[in-house]
Amino acid sequence: MTFETTVPVRYRDLDPMGHVNNAVYATYFEAVRTAFFREVVGIELADSQAALASLSIDFRAPIEGTGTVRAVLDVTDVGTTSLTFGYELHYEDRLVAEGQTVQVAVGEDGPEPLPESVREAGERHLVE
Repeated sequence: MTFETTVPVRYRDLDPMGHVNNAVYATYFEAVRTAFFREVVGIELADSQAALASLSIDFRAPIEGTGTVRAVLDVTDVGTTSLTFGYELHYEDRLVAEGQTVQVAVGEDGPEPLPESVREAGERHLVE
């Protein structure tokens, strides 16, 4: 099941040419991931015991000017200690970026099994 939210494009996100800086796309991924944890899992991302293990972004088109990005998140894999998320960012009805992150549950001694609430939410939203 796909999760969606909107993310504002702020003036400070823009480079001198009026395009959203490439590093900001990762922030938009983080915004939809944070909303997913808050609205679906029922906890704040900061309370999830999850650390970002990997991030990839494929840029498709520039975001020019301010407005709103439609951010789409799919859970693509639920592992023992990790969740893999797939993303799409849309601006003015155009796909502007796709990407993936892996979040790993981390304890004092390194990776540990996902908390049950996180695992259950991930499995409910798993896209084949």
